Amino acid sequence: MKVKSISRILMVVTPAMIVCAVLGLGDSAVAQSRSRGSGGARCSNRTLSGDYGAQIEGTILGPNLPLRTISMGHYDGSGNLTSVDHVVLNGMLPQEEWRQGSGTYSVNPDCTGTFSVFTGPDNPPIVVHFVLVKHGTEIHGVVNGAAITFIAYRVD
Repeated sequence: MKVKSISRILMVVTPAMIVCAVLGLGDSAVAQSRSRGSGGARCSNRTLSGDYGAQIEGTILGPNLPLRTISMGHYDGSGNLTSVDHVVLNGMLPQEEWRQGSGTYSVNPDCTGTFSVFTGPDNPPIVVHFVLVKHGTEIHGVVNGAAITFIAYRVD
């Protein structure tokens, strides 16, 4: 007798639970799409603002030379950047202790972006693709055309 009444209750409650679950998931998906759509932009050039210190490591492809660099970059919140870096290539000390650079950057609403840094008239620009994480306090990037990655942290 108890088994039959439990079975009847489950027959009535189960469809109701499924409908509630579907409606709940649908509300969650709508909320997420609103926050990530064009009206809910999370990042812009202003998100990347201030000084960031980075450790950069990888390999320059072709000659397969190991690269180790530390860098301090300043992002102005409007798409312009300046930097200084100390580059150790293949274990050799650099010709100039701190190399100057400048360039531009662009941050997309989804917190991805690119920047280009020019380090001298004889050097091609260094082009980087990146993502901003932790509300813009970290930059995770990769250098185009090389096996070089970095993580930069906002300096307090």
